[in-house]
Amino acid sequence: MIIDVHTHLFPGVIRNNRDNYFLDEPAFALLYRSPKARMIGTEDMLRSMDEHGVDISVVFGFPWFNPETCRHHNDYIIESARQWPDRLKGFCCVNPYTEGAEKEVQRCLAAGLSGVGELAFYQAGGITDDAIARLAPIMEQCRQKKLPVLIHTNEPVGHQYPGKSDNTLAQIYALVKAYPDNIIILGHWGGGIFFYNLLKKEVSNVLANVYFDTAASPFLYDPRIYGQAAELAGADRILFGTDYPLIPPDRYFREMESAGISARLRDQILGENAARILSV
Repeated sequence: MIIDVHTHLFPGVIRNNRDNYFLDEPAFALLYRSPKARMIGTEDMLRSMDEHGVDISVVFGFPWFNPETCRHHNDYIIESARQWPDRLKGFCCVNPYTEGAEKEVQRCLAAGLSGVGELAFYQAGGITDDAIARLAPIMEQCRQKKLPVLIHTNEPVGHQYPGKSDNTLAQIYALVKAYPDNIIILGHWGGGIFFYNLLKKEVSNVLANVYFDTAASPFLYDPRIYGQAAELAGADRILFGTDYPLIPPDRYFREMESAGISARLRDQILGENAARILSV
């Protein structure tokens, strides 16, 4: 089974009128102002899954500031997951700084969504103490239901690109340390924080419930990251994520092959680990 834990869907009204959302949604403008930034709907996702042999995709929207846009987008995710329950698992996406975010998560989880994400903090300062505190009611709901929360993270060094936030490794660490009983997925390899599992004290325990997805890896990391992450984070902690439609699945398949990882590790990354935390 191949499970892609990191994909994005947009309803038609947003796909066809993206310019209408740029003025009041700076993060959306940052990521999608370029016409080259693809936005797809459910049927496009299913076609890609069939083409690449993906059995299940986790789909989610965008952390909108506007509560109405957020609700509309989540409704699209709910409907897509209901229509294709064997192919799509939906996550609720909110902006923790928006009034009503806690109730929106409650509504979406009651409607059957399988987790929360991708939560992102694109504002200046990254994942601040205030941002971590605002996550508390969302994390509590997911903790009680034993559902995963996917957090956008990125490497705090290297080249700049649209969507690269100000987060630091210390901020990422503070977030996961604040919620030790939650199932947390850190997007984009967690910014490489798993390297610090080599420290003799504390870190390996703090990261015990943390998973790392591979989203955007072909743009960011040498293929050797697969073997290194398996050694340092644990083979059971890596989840296949594409950030589709940013990058198609076959790019990842080729990189895993060039990395020379074992068939066993490949199976764990591509589906076994995700199946365990998604209960599929």
